[in-house]
Amino acid sequence: MPSHRRATLVLAVLALLGAASFAAALAVGSIAVPLADVTAALIGEPIDNAAIVRELRLPRALSGFACGGLLALAGALMQVLLRNPLADPYVLGISGGAGVGAMFAILLGLSIAGLNTFAFLGALGAMLIVFGLAHGDGAWTQTRLLLTGVIVAAGCGALVALMLSIAPEHKLHGMLFWLMGDLSQSTSPWIPVGTLIVALLASLPFARELNLLARGHDTAQALGVDVKRLRYNVYAIASLVTAVAVTSAGSIGFVGLVVPHLVRLAIGNDQRLLLPASVLAGGALLTFADTLARTLIAPQQLPVGVLTALIGVPAFLFLLTRQRS
Repeated sequence: MPSHRRATLVLAVLALLGAASFAAALAVGSIAVPLADVTAALIGEPIDNAAIVRELRLPRALSGFACGGLLALAGALMQVLLRNPLADPYVLGISGGAGVGAMFAILLGLSIAGLNTFAFLGALGAMLIVFGLAHGDGAWTQTRLLLTGVIVAAGCGALVALMLSIAPEHKLHGMLFWLMGDLSQSTSPWIPVGTLIVALLASLPFARELNLLARGHDTAQALGVDVKRLRYNVYAIASLVTAVAVTSAGSIGFVGLVVPHLVRLAIGNDQRLLLPASVLAGGALLTFADTLARTLIAPQQLPVGVLTALIGVPAFLFLLTRQRS
């Protein structure tokens, strides 16, 4: 099959999976809602369970899809920036910074708004620290950026462990749940949704330059790419979208690592196709995982980050084995 036809087919399949995940998120739960009633509720008809669909499941589904898309987009950008298919959006310590802010907010007993604010400020602070230290005297390389991010992430991890060790017992459950990913508090999805749209539109104009950067720094520079400017832009976009995703959904460290790699196996390394395909795949995966997390042992909920790992790891290993063979 020609590559462009294959790419079109993969994008169509991913779009269908995204729609299916969204429909399942609205219909499935401790109270099942038929798809016809879901449609009626969305268009405003006064039916039973309309409040469940519009006020509970719809905001959560939008947040889940947007956060999954943000993490996958950040992962795809970080992998081409660092020229490493195993890089993920948390490798630069941004998740660790958000974790420090969130744990501190929970220790202080702040509301959800305060927790989100502290988590975002922590992520932003970690981003600025990594950027400043990695930049140094201007010699910013992939290795220097990666090592700086790993060190900052380790420091943030130590601070999180310290706060967990001194936290009162009645706060530990909420702290651990946030660290493993939690969409149950996502009542305002418009920030992650808006961020996803803006970030994708901002990333696509760089797709051609990213394709050249994937061939190497010297090759890209010889072909007219302003590599320094491109790195700054990609780093800023990936960092900010990760901060928004982690603030909205907690620490979910699997989607951004594996989804872009799986999409790359299916569609190739053309960033013009890889970036939107990763958004669709990441959004569908996190939405499906969150639906399972709130229904498997309802009324109790599982951490969605655990479900993403349980779903994605076998698929990743299976596809990787097939590609190798």
